[in-house]
Amino acid sequence: MLIYALLFIAIGLTVTGEVLLKLGMNVVRDDVGAFSASLPVLLRTFTEWRVVLGFVLIFSGALFWLGVISRADFSFAYPLLALSYVVALLPARFVIGEQISANRLVGAVIVVLGAIIIGWERR
Repeated sequence: MLIYALLFIAIGLTVTGEVLLKLGMNVVRDDVGAFSASLPVLLRTFTEWRVVLGFVLIFSGALFWLGVISRADFSFAYPLLALSYVVALLPARFVIGEQISANRLVGAVIVVLGAIIIGWERR
């Protein structure tokens, strides 16, 4: 059970961090343009608080992920990370305002079914 708790914390922190990266990069894009290796874009990117906090949360999620892979087979745990794609649909829709197509919903259902099949062996 601890493995699942660590996994879901890792997923939650990572998805939250990725959403913050997206929100921050929207601000950067509006200010100086899309991401590129130019100095003004790099400076603006790495001084945008959402980007910095996003990286902190993603790194924090990676620490919980270390707890998962130190306790479970990699071939079991890694495919379960695909649940982050499913979790990401919620903030994509309700925080970022993206439209979620039927294809994406069907794909999410397939990912969940795959996670159930993979996770079943732990029971």
